Amino acid sequence: MRCKLVEGTQENLKATVESLGVRGKMDLKPVIETVQNVIDDIRENGDAALLKYTEKFDGIKLTADQLRVSEQEIEDAIKSIDPELLTIMKEAAANIRSFHEEQKEHGFMMDVGKGAKIGVRVRPISIAGVYVPGGTAPLPSTVLMDVIPASVAGVERIVFATPPRKDGTIAPVILAAASIAGATEIYRMGGSQAIAAMAYGTETVPRVDKICGPGNIYVNTAKRLVFGQVDIDMFAGPSEILIIADKTANPDFVAADMLSQAEHDKMASAIVLTDSRELAEKVLELADKRSEKAERKDILAKSMEDYCAIIVCDNLDTAVNFSEEIAPEHLEICVENPEVLAAKIKNCGAMFLGNYSPEPLGDYFAGPNHTLPTSGTARFFSPLNTGDFYKKMSVINYNEETLKDVYKDVAAFADSEGLGCHAAAVRARFED
Repeated sequence: MRCKLVEGTQENLKATVESLGVRGKMDLKPVIETVQNVIDDIRENGDAALLKYTEKFDGIKLTADQLRVSEQEIEDAIKSIDPELLTIMKEAAANIRSFHEEQKEHGFMMDVGKGAKIGVRVRPISIAGVYVPGGTAPLPSTVLMDVIPASVAGVERIVFATPPRKDGTIAPVILAAASIAGATEIYRMGGSQAIAAMAYGTETVPRVDKICGPGNIYVNTAKRLVFGQVDIDMFAGPSEILIIADKTANPDFVAADMLSQAEHDKMASAIVLTDSRELAEKVLELADKRSEKAERKDILAKSMEDYCAIIVCDNLDTAVNFSEEIAPEHLEICVENPEVLAAKIKNCGAMFLGNYSPEPLGDYFAGPNHTLPTSGTARFFSPLNTGDFYKKMSVINYNEETLKDVYKDVAAFADSEGLGCHAAAVRARFED
């Protein structure tokens, strides 16, 4: 299961990045037709189609009145959670909420003279949909990360969806996290059918304004296909970590951090960039040892072989250029002066500075959001944040005097575009 050890230079940068296969791993063609059929069916047949696909894909037969989780089930779930874990979750939620409170937006109005004002009003969207997958393990941390920003933004209805287990229940820790975070309603539904239900609404599930949250290729394809009907957070792919390390880094820390992401799934990516061959070889050795002892060693074996690498660069500037080309989801900078390199970085989802800021700290507890852009999309996407749940409205407030000063200019501009009625609309106020 050993990952690759390769040489990295400025000259072979692009070719090396392409050879790692860290981009373009989501081949949508084989699944688009399937997902589009699911979307069309739910759009036309509502609850009946949603229940059909829940039975087909999740293996559980439900009735429409079982889709929404009851308040009693939520209360029972919270009571069943280990008190220590519940306390940790609440502490993490407080950190996440505090961080996202700083992201609140308030708009502005500016005076442009003679009583005329222009500006922006900021309002929360009315209803948000949050999806969290079931997968091989429940992810309460993702529940907190995706629901809390919507709550902080002031979204009135936060619709939370997650797949049911084979017995029709939802893991208590997921229900507890959703309640702590501020979800207003919870539905047992998963996959592309859940995305379609939230995008178009059914007899039971409300239509939302925006859908956020991670998922498999079917979920992400569904998000792509309903984008425009609703807003979405981002197009997410398999998890990634990139670590820039010099000779001062602890090789065991670096190896452990590589595996922290590689264990997510078989397509996860973990890459180390270093200017020290000695460190590279030690990390390679320690990563092998750690992966052999890991619980998810089968997943690690595939991930490490296909999408992981240790790249020995001629210098740290080359390492930075590699990182910028990859635009990783998570970037750890484990060098003697991490702030110096951090100042050169433009493209990553989240940055972790120094030997004692491991990626899992961001996943669970520190406060910044862990729903991040992947597959190079950190070049133009940002982490999920409070601002994702606002919409902005422009405001223009002129009076008669201020419009009179400029109406001829407005009319002339409209005339230049051949839009006479536009011009007439302003002239009508001042010319017979």
